[in-house]
Amino acid sequence: MQTALAILAAYLLGSVPFAMISSKVFGLADPRTYGSGNPGATNVLRSGNKKAALMTLIGDALKGAVAVIVAQQMGLSDTVIALVALAVFLGHLYPIFLKFKGGKGVATAAGVLLALDPVLGLAVAGTWLLVAYVSRYSSLAALIAAAAAPVIAVLMHGATNQTIVVGILGMALIGKHWQNIQRLMAGQESKIGSKKK
Repeated sequence: MQTALAILAAYLLGSVPFAMISSKVFGLADPRTYGSGNPGATNVLRSGNKKAALMTLIGDALKGAVAVIVAQQMGLSDTVIALVALAVFLGHLYPIFLKFKGGKGVATAAGVLLALDPVLGLAVAGTWLLVAYVSRYSSLAALIAAAAAPVIAVLMHGATNQTIVVGILGMALIGKHWQNIQRLMAGQESKIGSKKK
């Protein structure tokens, strides 16, 4: 029962849409109505409001980290903590509060990884930052970081439940960026900081 409640609570926390909350706080349009239509920090940034984008980024990352940290503090097993990490991430991707149409999970995944293993989280975040800085494409940075995450996890920890979850997160992130992949290949992807259309 405790395991089921922990997983459910993590999913509901992951479902909290910080892109929608920050947009309302700053009087912005629904982020699903412009840019990529994605309720995430990068798309909120296209509104031109950096504070709203930052609030979205921090909120989405924190919910991932908080879910994992609470599970750890409760003394749950590594397997349950891994399931909680997956549940909060899936809550962001498929939130019950937005009819299961959520964001792409980059910030939430970062929060999860930092809580599971700060060194792993920082390595993956560093990968994202480097690619984003060089290319100016958030999606490309996310794709490369997502592909690198399970490789780094295996090198650090070998085959563990945590590594399996990191692999699932990575595959899910890549899957959620399928349209971005198509736009990147066509040379039509928007760069970081580009305004909404």
